[in-house]
Amino acid sequence: MLELPAIVLICVTVFGYLNHKYLKLPLTVGLVIIALVSGLAVILLDVVFPSMKVSLALNGWLDEIDFNRTLMNGMLSFLLFAGALHVDLAGLIKTKFQVSLLATVGVLISTFINGTCFYFLSKALSFNIEFIYCLIFGVIVTPTDPVAVLGLLKRLKVPKRLESMIGGESLFNDGVAVVVFSVLLAIAFGSATGHGHAPNMDANAIVGLFVKEAFGGALLGLIGGYLTFALMKSIDDYIIEVIATLALVTGAYSIALNLHLSGPIAMVVAGVFIGNTGKELAMSEKTRQHVTDFWHLIDEILNAALFILIGFEVVALSSESSVWLISAVAVIVAVLARFIAVSIPLTFLSTIISKERGEIVILTWAGLKGGISIALALSLPDIESKPIIVTAAYAVVVFSILIQGLTIEKVISRIHK
Repeated sequence: MLELPAIVLICVTVFGYLNHKYLKLPLTVGLVIIALVSGLAVILLDVVFPSMKVSLALNGWLDEIDFNRTLMNGMLSFLLFAGALHVDLAGLIKTKFQVSLLATVGVLISTFINGTCFYFLSKALSFNIEFIYCLIFGVIVTPTDPVAVLGLLKRLKVPKRLESMIGGESLFNDGVAVVVFSVLLAIAFGSATGHGHAPNMDANAIVGLFVKEAFGGALLGLIGGYLTFALMKSIDDYIIEVIATLALVTGAYSIALNLHLSGPIAMVVAGVFIGNTGKELAMSEKTRQHVTDFWHLIDEILNAALFILIGFEVVALSSESSVWLISAVAVIVAVLARFIAVSIPLTFLSTIISKERGEIVILTWAGLKGGISIALALSLPDIESKPIIVTAAYAVVVFSILIQGLTIEKVISRIHK
């Protein structure tokens, strides 16, 4: 019996080959499509030959992988750090007000709109999901996935300022969204993991939890980044320095998990620090090249594996028509919520900062969802509404990857002719 990592890597290789040879789509999009079609084929096989129970076997395999644990406690730290290494700090500083508002106020606006609409939709279809669970769904479909977005930016030609905004927001808003998700879980279940008892949190406790996770994570990332920077500056050995970056990622993320701080925010801060100050002041040209190449490979391999797992998750979804109806409407609401969440902060800032042509439309359509949304949905405790929330979140993610991901280039080229 093949081990799970071996199966995933074989799928990445075979599906990647098929995409390169025949589909010729962006890798992540091609992998999702092939894995999605494979998952649907498995479901069809079960309908035609029920005794084979192929989908049951695939479901068991996915349960063994544990998507939430694999991504949130493993892959995410590497992917965020790898993405943050390529962020231009000077460009990020120039767009600091836009990125800050989009990653905070924008997340809260989107969470509220998505959650409120989902609540009324559930009422209309007689699901009667509690409002707090609907807000949890709202934050689940809010974060723009940095893995998907940064992969998108690699192949698109967008103005530098707009690129800094899109990349910066995608890195920071998922960290903020994970913190908001933890706060809402604590309100709903009495703990940030969803395994507590009756909630008893006042406003001060909620704000305290948010500040601790967000600012604590940022501080941890800065301290870890500086210590790694100091080590790298004192030697010139690319092997040790590459290992030091690995130690930073695994060590700081583990500390964040144990101290209940935001690991994603810690990774972004550490990655930006090493990718800018570290590369400029602590690395030789040889080390800089090896660090860049190493993390580029890590990024591509884990990225490919993640999007294959997203495609396969189709077999774990609800098959009820009413669930798919609410999911279809949730997709439309998610796009509108994204538009409003982008429009309000940027319109407010437009009185003091000039806007790029079409930036609201581009930021809306470039706000791809990804593995983080699915991982958060799957991490929910076993409540009655979980299958509905997971299915709706999956629909939002797949729509953004396939439809928005394949059309964003045309949107940008039409605006910036």
